[in-house]
Amino acid sequence: MTTRHNKAAIALGLSLALALGARIAAANDYLAYARVLDVTPQYQRVDNPRVECRTEYAPASPSPAPRAIGGSILGGIAGALLGNQVGQGNGRTAATAAGAITGAIVGDRLQNRPAAAGYGAEPVRRCAQVDHWARQLAGYRVHYAYAGRTFVATVPNEPGERIAVQVSVNPY
Repeated sequence: MTTRHNKAAIALGLSLALALGARIAAANDYLAYARVLDVTPQYQRVDNPRVECRTEYAPASPSPAPRAIGGSILGGIAGALLGNQVGQGNGRTAATAAGAITGAIVGDRLQNRPAAAGYGAEPVRRCAQVDHWARQLAGYRVHYAYAGRTFVATVPNEPGERIAVQVSVNPY
C-alpha cells in the first residue's frame, strides 16, 4: 500500500473508533422517570412599554400682523367731519380736533383688532412612553425524588406527577 492509502486507512479507522466509542458511551445513558414531590411556579417581572397619547387644549396664539394706518386716516376724517358740525368759532375748531383724534383712535382699533379666529383653544396631541409591568410565568421549580435522593430543577412546563430524567452510568 502506498503512503496515501495508509493515511486514508488510518483516518477511516480513527473515525470508526470514535463513532463506536460515542455509541458505547451513549449506551450508558438511559431515560427514567422520577416522582415529583413539589411544584412551584416561578414568575418574573417583564416591562412591556407602550406609547400613550392624549389631546390637550392650549391657548391659541395669534400671529402678529403688520399694523395698517388706513383705519386711522378714515376714522380721523370722519371724526373731524362730525366734530365740525358741533359748536361755533373756536369751539367748532376744538370739536373738529377732538373728533379727528377720537375718530383716528376708533378707526385704528377697528382695523387692527385681532381676528376672532386667533383666540380660543387649539388641540395639541401629546404622547409619552409609559412602562407597563406585568408578571410572566418563567417556569416551574420542581422537587423530585429518584433512587432515594431528592433533586431540584427548573423546567419550562408543569411536569405532572412524574418527570423524565436522563440517567448516566459510568464507572467510578
